[in-house]
Amino acid sequence: MSAKIGLARWHEAIRSGSDPAALAAIIREDAVFHSPVVHTPQVGRPIVVAYLSAAGQTLGNESFAYVRELVDGNDAMLEFTTEMEGIHVNGIDLIRFDDDGMIAEFKVMVRPLKAVNKVWEMMAAQLEQAKSA
Repeated sequence: MSAKIGLARWHEAIRSGSDPAALAAIIREDAVFHSPVVHTPQVGRPIVVAYLSAAGQTLGNESFAYVRELVDGNDAMLEFTTEMEGIHVNGIDLIRFDDDGMIAEFKVMVRPLKAVNKVWEMMAAQLEQAKSA
């Protein structure tokens, strides 16, 4: 049931533009992020917020849409589609929530390979821009 509470918070944070403060309010301090392009898990609220905020800025354009949602206990799977510079992106957000509906683990998978490469390119630029801001 905690996933339903957490998903409502997640969708609200996304609708509000993936604001870092809104994301931080729904992510555990010890949360873990698994990127489709970074080999090691990213651990801790600040880095998870940075990645999810950058993803929101990169993927969250007018073509972004969640097209399927599956919920089981503390776990949720959200399939999404978007287009980035003419490249169709199909992906999955796999989210584990704690019992209070806070994000404990967030894993993103993206296909096809052309989309993975485009996500990597644009996310790297967004993260670099955020560092220098």
